Amino acid sequence: MVPLLHAVAAHAIPPQALTQLARDWLREDTPNFDPAGVCVGSGDVVARLFCKMAGSILAGGPFFTAVFTELGCTVNWLFPEAAEMGPDGITLVAEVRGPARCLLLGERPALNCLARASGIATRCARLRAMAAAAGWHGEVAGTRKTTPGFRLVEKYAMLVGGASMHRQDLSGMAMLKDNHVWASGSITKAVQATRTVCGLTSKIEVECGSTEEACEAAAAGADIVMLDNLPPRELHAAALLLKQRFPALLVEASGGVTPENLPQYFGPHVDIISLGCVTQGCPVVDFSLKVQKPSCVPRGPARGAVAAADRGLP
Repeated sequence: MVPLLHAVAAHAIPPQALTQLARDWLREDTPNFDPAGVCVGSGDVVARLFCKMAGSILAGGPFFTAVFTELGCTVNWLFPEAAEMGPDGITLVAEVRGPARCLLLGERPALNCLARASGIATRCARLRAMAAAAGWHGEVAGTRKTTPGFRLVEKYAMLVGGASMHRQDLSGMAMLKDNHVWASGSITKAVQATRTVCGLTSKIEVECGSTEEACEAAAAGADIVMLDNLPPRELHAAALLLKQRFPALLVEASGGVTPENLPQYFGPHVDIISLGCVTQGCPVVDFSLKVQKPSCVPRGPARGAVAAADRGLP
């Protein structure tokens, strides 16, 4: 069953943003003529979208659809957003219909987006499953380490996968890192100066490399302290001390956290664990879009998947 919150995350995407992104991607990929469009023409065709990695989480459907809508094509999804695809090695996910040359114009931009978003959502879902299995109820979060021009897609994919987006951009929350502190003169000065413009609408988070720095940040009025690159044992001791002294403080662990060592950071006094690997170095999901020939009988490994999917079509 698809978690409701994850499935409706698309409702948070502004429609105009979808349209603008689709147009930008298409303009980048076809800035001038499309010579190959001559050989296929504008006759209507049907293409089938296959996922070739069982157990993957589907994410990025709104962006995929937006690309083809911009080209006058329609998409019929066989799986909802946030669904796990499989268990077969090749799964029919959707059908795209429209003029041949237009469908092929959208193929690569749409697939690139879907592959990247689904890869991020799949990783986030697995990290959340690890937290649930350990009985930890904090937030697994991404970071601002996103691809320039592609942040909306990547942050959306985190939501679909069940992770927190963390701050979306520099305007979303004030995060004071070591460079801010060094340029300001001290943690206290940095927090106090930032508070003058944050008011009650924005939280302030401070990156701290020790328990002493974290206590200074909390005493200065920080809402969140990030314990950065602390070994797990030191991290949990620091988190306990901070919660005892500042009960309302949120404690975040970050730096050096990977899917392999994530369980070491679960603890009763840690509220957030952020990982750059949610976006950086995250594997993509392999999708393929295949135009169907009239009365075509599939060959090879796709035959069984297509036949099985066809039985489920309305």
